[in-house]
Amino acid sequence: MANAQIASEWDIYLLAGVGSSRNMFSECKRELLFRFLEAGREPVIHELFPYGDQTQRLIRQLLEVSADLVGLRGWLRSGGRDAAEQVSKRSRGHPVLFIGHSGGCVAAYQAAIMMTHDGVIPDFRIVQVGSPKVPIRPEHRDKVSYFLAVNENGVRVDPITRLGRWGGWSRNGQGKRYWDKSKYAPGHVGTITVLGGHEHYFRNDELYIHPERGSNLFLTLESIWEKVAEHAESDT
Repeated sequence: MANAQIASEWDIYLLAGVGSSRNMFSECKRELLFRFLEAGREPVIHELFPYGDQTQRLIRQLLEVSADLVGLRGWLRSGGRDAAEQVSKRSRGHPVLFIGHSGGCVAAYQAAIMMTHDGVIPDFRIVQVGSPKVPIRPEHRDKVSYFLAVNENGVRVDPITRLGRWGGWSRNGQGKRYWDKSKYAPGHVGTITVLGGHEHYFRNDELYIHPERGSNLFLTLESIWEKVAEHAESDT
């Protein structure tokens, strides 16, 4: 584990996807706090459910994520706008680290854009775990890291990460147009070898503990922490 000196002014938010239980981040928060304490910081880590939780209608939540994914605004509630409102109340003037799962990653990026544009927060970083492909503006690429689940053979086991797209039209050195499938991709794309799939990144119960690698939660946080430490070291 990197022994980074975390910048004390960064606020941390965990954002859940659709249909999530209210305790999905409980063990994640506990382990994150432990790691931050080892790095010399005792942060407050907030949890957000920008599209609601498992008690609310799943089909509406899915529609809301889809609208945010393509940037539509209309009669549907926006998870990105909801997240921006909640973060603005707590973290105005502070840089923010978002750690999202699934649709929570979509809301995190939309919220970050809104708040940066409005001058609510001075900076942000986003770690996307099991996210649909959200197009990232070129000026934001280095602020966003993306992780998807694979099995022991390196085969993708998270179908949600196939949704959306990062592609766009570009021109080569001869001026010819071509489709660049990674034109709007995050600055870092990595894999996490987990047991299970999309719903299981943050699990550490017996079914999701590999005898050699450890739990899914451990492996996910190892990947996340590397990027958190990297950003922290660049800001101190």
